[in-house]
Amino acid sequence: MTKIRLTLYDTTLRDGQQTQGVQFSTPEKHRIVAALDALGIDYVEGGWPGANPTDSAFFDEVGHTKATVTAFGMTKRAGRSADNDDVLAAVMNAGTQAVCLVGKTHDFHVTAALGITLDENVENIRASIAHVVAQGREALFDAEHFFDGYKANPDYALTCLGAAHDAGARWVVLCDTNGGALPSEVGRITQAVIESGIPGDHVGIHTHNDTEMAVAATLAAVDAGARQIQGTLNGLGERCGNANLTALIPTLLLKEPYASSYETGVTPEALDGMTRISRMLDEILNRVPLKQAAYVGSSAFAHKAGLHASAILKDPTTYEHIDPAQVGNRRVIPMSNQAGQSNLRRRLSEAGITIKDKDPALARILDRIKAREAEGYSYDTAQASFELLAREELGQLPDFFEVKRYRVTVERRKNKYNKMISHSEAVVVVKVGDEKKLSVSESMDELGNDRGPVNALSKALAKDLGPYQDIIDDLRLVDFKVRITQGGTEAVTRVIIDSEDGQGRRWSTVGVSANIIDASFEALLDAVRWKLVRDTHPT
Repeated sequence: MTKIRLTLYDTTLRDGQQTQGVQFSTPEKHRIVAALDALGIDYVEGGWPGANPTDSAFFDEVGHTKATVTAFGMTKRAGRSADNDDVLAAVMNAGTQAVCLVGKTHDFHVTAALGITLDENVENIRASIAHVVAQGREALFDAEHFFDGYKANPDYALTCLGAAHDAGARWVVLCDTNGGALPSEVGRITQAVIESGIPGDHVGIHTHNDTEMAVAATLAAVDAGARQIQGTLNGLGERCGNANLTALIPTLLLKEPYASSYETGVTPEALDGMTRISRMLDEILNRVPLKQAAYVGSSAFAHKAGLHASAILKDPTTYEHIDPAQVGNRRVIPMSNQAGQSNLRRRLSEAGITIKDKDPALARILDRIKAREAEGYSYDTAQASFELLAREELGQLPDFFEVKRYRVTVERRKNKYNKMISHSEAVVVVKVGDEKKLSVSESMDELGNDRGPVNALSKALAKDLGPYQDIIDDLRLVDFKVRITQGGTEAVTRVIIDSEDGQGRRWSTVGVSANIIDASFEALLDAVRWKLVRDTHPT
């Protein structure tokens, strides 16, 4: 059976940039385009030329791509022709093969927001799309607030779509701009659009995630006949985000009835890069990846309960809906006080630690984990600290160095500009072999900003470890999380530190103490020791 082709349209560079706290540089935009192009995305919307310097610079530097790079703008304004609208001209001057124009399709927005008549709006749509087509470009029409508009005035909403389609729009895209339409509504209304005379292979869907249903609503539109899908990587977008392509694409390729009925430009071979692309975007944004993200999250295939892990060992399909490797992810068996020996053996094996079945050490490790979690430790996420604990119990943890003492001072004072600043200084004394080494570091970065006492401690600890120094030179801290456990007078602090090295490895360590500095230093020590173990005793 011949599969139906679905077209994928990415709006990360425009819709994604509307996310609070997100601002792409031009080089970052080009890096994202390259990743999307390699993945097999059909269209990449680069932004709104003329709207800001970054978007304009992007279009000036676009190189060759298999994907169709698209410029975004709006339909012409009332009272002027398409030829004489400077905003529309800026979009056309970007020189892209495809141009996507947004226009109103909800009568309330036309009269209240634009302040023009309904007929004027229809003419703006028609004339703008005709102008794009007349210049030999592929035209797309984003029907803004379409689903709300259809529910309020279906005849007018369809008239707007018809004007765009009849003027030559290659795609008419139905936008749930407020993100409030439910999947059943999206499916029913999309079907009505197709029945009105606009072919499904000219209909696209653009949903927002304000009800946490953007992916479901997109699939409902596909079920109804829409053949273009718009979305963003990691679901970036204004408010609650847009339809998440990192969830939609694997679903289309791996889940029935979509896998058998449809095809996209993404091959199974390219799909195994999905997790890497998702995390690349988070790296660009300096964000911690969402662990619970479908398909690509680090917890997407994590099995904590002992019963689950036991079944996974027998057959992964018992608790996994796909093979994690299909999307470039991996299975994780975290350690916790719910763990049984099945979990433990699996996790030890993944860490390269060989241990015989029913070895008495298994029970000792489990008992130690449960006792320490009762004290406030969490090995559910701190996999590296778990591995060190297990190696220590098994006598497989090398004695690289010993910390003899450390000290941290924090000073609050005025600088030469009469501004109050904080300044931290750390002293760490370690013994490496028979030699003691004292290292001192402060918390100020190269720009003169204070990075706090934990940063000073980290720098001092990693400043001079003698023969091991070259190994840890590329180690850096990428996340620091603090949680107060228990509470009251018996409250203790749990610190989780995420570290990364030049090989792209990322690991988590934990420290617990009534003193936040002690807890942080314990997690720092584990981070350094784990890297030394892995680089001196590779598995």
